[in-house]
Amino acid sequence: MTIHINQYREGFPLGITEITRYDEAEDNTGIALTVHKLSTDEIYSTTTDVETAWLLMKGEVTVEVAGKNYTLTRQSLFDESPKCLHVSAQTTVKFNCHVDTEFTVYQVPNRKKFNYKIYTDVTNEHRGKGQVGGACLRFVRTIFDLNNADPNAELVLGEVVTMPGRWSSYPPHHHPQPEIYHYRFTHPQGYGHAEHGEDIFKIKQFDTVKIFDGNDHPQTAAPGYGMWYSWVIRHLPDNPYTVPEFTPEHTWTQSPDAEIWFPEELKGNEY
Repeated sequence: MTIHINQYREGFPLGITEITRYDEAEDNTGIALTVHKLSTDEIYSTTTDVETAWLLMKGEVTVEVAGKNYTLTRQSLFDESPKCLHVSAQTTVKFNCHVDTEFTVYQVPNRKKFNYKIYTDVTNEHRGKGQVGGACLRFVRTIFDLNNADPNAELVLGEVVTMPGRWSSYPPHHHPQPEIYHYRFTHPQGYGHAEHGEDIFKIKQFDTVKIFDGNDHPQTAAPGYGMWYSWVIRHLPDNPYTVPEFTPEHTWTQSPDAEIWFPEELKGNEY
């Protein structure tokens, strides 16, 4: 089983580190995930074979695509909006790094053409606010999906920031389209837990989890540690991802008026 990938906990070296491929023999999501770390003043050029998205994790870089230059900057995954370049196959891209820079890179074997797009103004949705006593309040940043990506695209990409000691991807939900989560924490010793159906994985810095058809996948962060993860989904032929299906027995928790037990002796106090 290669559902939980945890061999990179010491970090990633300079260059390109392959975490998943889109043609794996076992537990294949059809999505490739790599981490690409570049050094100050490094210049990197490539022409894509397939649909590709570069999500800036940290750094400052000038991106040249289709004869135009764009400077992208990010210092914090937790406090700053995503910066992302999304291109189709046969697109030439050049990166000129002004400081040490890191990307996560996502690919699917889609060779249909579409116009590139750079995403810099992404809504920071406060999902779960007012529900279950605030226990699943998190930031959800949907970078691109069917609503704003080209119809020829097959990727969906976003981020979640899970508050310390709270839950995300909650209530438990599932969907037929494969997905990958890649994790970072506010502290190097931070950790959380990820469900995949009936399996539970202890998640640490730089881990990755694959998610397959029908498996609920709620997440939780340990107290004291903020947990960030990117989420990438692949549309299936004639079955694109739209919204997840929530597991019926837990949907009551979505109601702002849901009656949540709390001990009488603690009501009115903040703990």
